[in-house]
Amino acid sequence: MRRSYKFLLRPTPKQAQALTEMLADHCSLYNGALQERRDAYRHQSKTTVRYNEQSGQLKEIRAFDPDRQGRWSFSSQQATLRRLDRAMQGFFLRVQAGEAPGYPRFKGVGCFDTVEFPRDGDGCRWDSTPTEPVTRVRFQGVGHVRVHQHRPISGRVKTVSVKREGRRWFVIVSCDDVPVQPLQETGRSIGIDMGVVHFLTTSGGEHVANPRYLAQSENRLIGAQRELAKFPRRPRTKRSRRHRAAVAKVASVHRKIRRQRLDHAHKTALNLVRQYDVIAYERLNVAGMTRAPKPGLGNEGEFMQNGARVKAALNRSILDTGWRSFLTILVGKAESAGRRTVEVDARNTSRTCPACGYVSAHNRITQAEFICLRCGFTGHADRVAACNIAVRAGLALPAVD
Repeated sequence: MRRSYKFLLRPTPKQAQALTEMLADHCSLYNGALQERRDAYRHQSKTTVRYNEQSGQLKEIRAFDPDRQGRWSFSSQQATLRRLDRAMQGFFLRVQAGEAPGYPRFKGVGCFDTVEFPRDGDGCRWDSTPTEPVTRVRFQGVGHVRVHQHRPISGRVKTVSVKREGRRWFVIVSCDDVPVQPLQETGRSIGIDMGVVHFLTTSGGEHVANPRYLAQSENRLIGAQRELAKFPRRPRTKRSRRHRAAVAKVASVHRKIRRQRLDHAHKTALNLVRQYDVIAYERLNVAGMTRAPKPGLGNEGEFMQNGARVKAALNRSILDTGWRSFLTILVGKAESAGRRTVEVDARNTSRTCPACGYVSAHNRITQAEFICLRCGFTGHADRVAACNIAVRAGLALPAVD
């Protein structure tokens, strides 16, 4: 099994400056490679430049610019070119599928925040000073950086990445052959239904409250965005100190909300994994559920009401819950603990009667009330959906009241 560990870095001011320069130079390499691909396609009879061709030019680039490109790890620069190659492959796949293409864009220096080292020992070294009590990681061109390692790692170190989040630096260590640590079997199984009013509802009737972290920080975020809106849009080189501080404040609020969501997701997933051997959940198309409604047009071309304002509020609530992040965390924790997860189709789970199987949109009277029009079964709509999810996964259920 593969697992990643994220630790806080404590670089010195000189090391932090070197890390910033490393990100800037890798960003320049990424943008230069993207520009080469664009120019070749436009001006050379739609010629496609491949990763192998651009990787073969690295030696010349490093020799031409030894102060910027030549000082960093060769393998990390190859990883940056592979990152661009994956973005281009995704673009062509979307074109073939008839979806919105989304051509890869140039990265700003403030948006390029991660550099990957594909192999431990090649440009980087995890635990470079094993004899010292403090863990350090060594990066080529930066030196030995202190790591706040709050927990041990297991398995074989495969890749190492350095990431910037605001003014903080993190190292992400990805390990292979991580042993599974199975928990004691409980003999219990469950189905869960994700929601907005409740974060999730189990087939046993338990409700986990939705913390609504975005709504909690809404006033602070609005104030920060209003302060930022006072400044005109200018190039990064012409931004004032107050403008940069306003940008950093907005980003800081968003980072805090993200950390709160992840913390809640980790704790909720761990609680489920400890209690149940098998967990069934619904396959959710979050991108489709949060898609903006199409504009409504009347017979003479005038715009009609299409519920865009209400839909925007619902979309904001759905994205605030972080369903996809939670389910990804849940699957990872279940795999580490030797538990089993089952993904089922989500269609009509809240419209199907668990007693007689009758399916109708009118079975769900309100957001919470479910009354079967055929047999008269009543219950909480979210619990009914969780029970149907468990049934589709083939799990045994307690008696539904």
